[in-house]
Amino acid sequence: MSLKGKVALVTGSTSGIGQGIAEAFAAEGAAIMLNGFGDAAEIEKLRAGTAEKFGVKVGYSGADISKPDQVVALVAEIEKDFGSLDILVNNAGVQFTAPVEEFPDAQWDRIIAINLSAVFHGMKAVIPGMKKRGWGRIINIASAHGLVASGHKVAYVAAKHGVVGATKVAAIELANDGITVNAICPGWVLTPLVEKQLDDRAKAEGKDVATITQAFLTEKQPMAKFSTPEQIGALAVFLSSDAASTMTGTPISIDGGWVAG
Repeated sequence: MSLKGKVALVTGSTSGIGQGIAEAFAAEGAAIMLNGFGDAAEIEKLRAGTAEKFGVKVGYSGADISKPDQVVALVAEIEKDFGSLDILVNNAGVQFTAPVEEFPDAQWDRIIAINLSAVFHGMKAVIPGMKKRGWGRIINIASAHGLVASGHKVAYVAAKHGVVGATKVAAIELANDGITVNAICPGWVLTPLVEKQLDDRAKAEGKDVATITQAFLTEKQPMAKFSTPEQIGALAVFLSSDAASTMTGTPISIDGGWVAG
C-alpha cells in the first residue's frame, strides 16, 4: 500500500489518534504536514523524530482550524511547499459534556466549529487541487457518536452526525473525479488522554485500573477491548490505497461492536 510521492495533512496530529494516523502514512512513504496545539519543543521533537524514523518530509503548522481563513492558508502553504496535497484527514476534535438545558452556548459554538465546520472548510479548500490532479483521498474522523447518541453530548453527537452527512455529500459530488471521501467511526480508542482518565477514575474510586477499564468499555461496547491509534492509522492507509478506490461515502465503524446492537 505504498503512498510514496503522496502528501497528507492530518489535523490534530500532535498526539493521540492523529499522531497514529500521521505515522502510519509516513511509514508508507507519504510526506506529512502535522497540525495541532501543544508544547513547541515537544512538537518539534515529534516532527523531527517522525521525519528521521521514516525518511519522509514532515512539516508542522499551528493553524487554528476553527478559523476558516487559517484552513485556506494552511492548504495553500502545503501545496506551495510540498507541491501537492493528496490526502486530507480531518481528525481534530474537542469534547464537552452537559445536559442540553445546561449546555453552555460557547461550548456548543466551539465544538461545532472544530468538529464540524473545520471539516467543511478543509474539504472545500483541498477539493480544487485534488480535482486538478485527478486523485485525492478525504478521510473524516467521525465517531460511533456519528451513528448513535449518548446523553450529555449534544454538540459532539450533532457535529459527528453532521460529519457523516457531509462525507456522503462530498462523496457523491466527487465520485467520478478520482477522489474518495469516507468517514472512520471509532469507538473507545486508547490514547494518552484516555489512559490518564482511567488512572484518575481508578484513584478516585479506589479501584484497580483493570476493573475501571472493563466497566468503561462494556458500558458501550460488546467487545471489552480498546482500538488503538495504530489501528485507526492502518485503516486510514487502507482507505488511501488503490484497494479502496471504489469505497466512498461510507462511515466505517471500528468500535468493538458499539453500533451493532
